[in-house]
Amino acid sequence: MSRKTSLFSAGAMVALVGMSFSSAYGAVAFAQATYEGDTTQVVSEAPQTEEVELMPVADEAISFVSNAVSQPLPGDAALDKTQSDPSLADQTEAGSLRELVSQVKVGELTDQMQCLAGAVYFESRGEPLAGQLAVAQVVINRSDDARWPASYCGVVYQRAQFSFVKNGRMPNIRTSSNAWKRAKSIARIAHEGLWESEAADAVYFHANYVRPKWSRRKERTAQIDTHIFYR
Repeated sequence: MSRKTSLFSAGAMVALVGMSFSSAYGAVAFAQATYEGDTTQVVSEAPQTEEVELMPVADEAISFVSNAVSQPLPGDAALDKTQSDPSLADQTEAGSLRELVSQVKVGELTDQMQCLAGAVYFESRGEPLAGQLAVAQVVINRSDDARWPASYCGVVYQRAQFSFVKNGRMPNIRTSSNAWKRAKSIARIAHEGLWESEAADAVYFHANYVRPKWSRRKERTAQIDTHIFYR
């Protein structure tokens, strides 16, 4: 046997022993993961040589032109946290949007929430609750989009956007009406993301009895009763 052949045989023997130890280590690691209830799929029995720690991604802060929309309602600092508000219980327990609306209790509104609820009231108070929620979602989506003002009031009062706004003012609201109470609840549900809207990413809408030119260039996402929504 030549020296070259002898060295190759010895190297192969070392590699074989190494592979045996590696397989045994991988089997132990797999068994340990299974025993400890680790649901991560094991794609290789070979031990990992480096662990990568995944760092949580911080939520991007939203800047508003005027008062922050995310401020809690006056008189109740816990209202910005659903789990702290006994009037909502667990939002997952609500079997329908109507049931959730009946659970939500809203007191005095901030200026920004007044603008959001006002848009719901004037634009969609005759629509089903899903349609009212969709209108609120459009206002919220616009306030998060750099193409529009960065506040609810800025979006609502932007020139030539909402027909109910006259000379930069919102008409009087019948605050004792059930329609206003529903609008306030819908505004809060949309603001806090308590129920997913069918028009989740819409930034435009119009009534189905008109056909604005801009609608031909937009992607239609939903139609809820008499309103058609686009992004």
